[in-house]
Amino acid sequence: MNKRLITLGIIILALSIITKLLYAGLKNLEIDDFKPAAVMFVVDSSASNQEELTEQKKYLRQLCSLLDPEDKIKILKVSEDSYLIYEGTPHNNSGIQKAMEAFTQYDTDEYGTAYGETIKKAFSHCLTMKKEGYTPAVVVIGDLENEGSVEKQINWETLPQNVSAVKKYVPDIAMMFVYAHPEKLDMVKEKLTPVLGEKKLIVSPAQNADRASREFLKAIGR
Repeated sequence: MNKRLITLGIIILALSIITKLLYAGLKNLEIDDFKPAAVMFVVDSSASNQEELTEQKKYLRQLCSLLDPEDKIKILKVSEDSYLIYEGTPHNNSGIQKAMEAFTQYDTDEYGTAYGETIKKAFSHCLTMKKEGYTPAVVVIGDLENEGSVEKQINWETLPQNVSAVKKYVPDIAMMFVYAHPEKLDMVKEKLTPVLGEKKLIVSPAQNADRASREFLKAIGR
């Protein structure tokens, strides 16, 4: 009888110790605070950007492959006009490629780059996706050249105000500008760093685009 009581006591003590250890481990366990991202891609298919477009589309697909299956993307085409050409999962490589091949072909009847109009549309999507629980971001891929109708171009004097207005509702928004000339990117830094900060604004010419991708992932919390 005494041996049974001793054995039972040892078992109870062991279970007690294990329970305490499990409780302490669970108490200190960090909860995964993963939030899906919603990335708005602005892709320049205008005449001035055609030479680099093939490489840029490849870059977009590579960046999509680094995103999570729970993330969402939207691709907006920029030329004389702007419109949405794809939305959905970033891992639908075939669907993304087909959309870009179909809607980013050079059109001799189109002249201009509606960057300003497209970025406004991207911001509108960001506001919507934030309400859906996503972390929004905008990625602008192109040379940032202003051509065509002035009212559709980027107004660099008012853009910081527009970004600031979006930040009131989307405080964690990140932006990346890649493949433009350093002179253009320097202007982006000058205008938007005071609004977005260094960690939420990434700029890079083609030569450092891979490094920019890593910085962008950090900016959206990955």
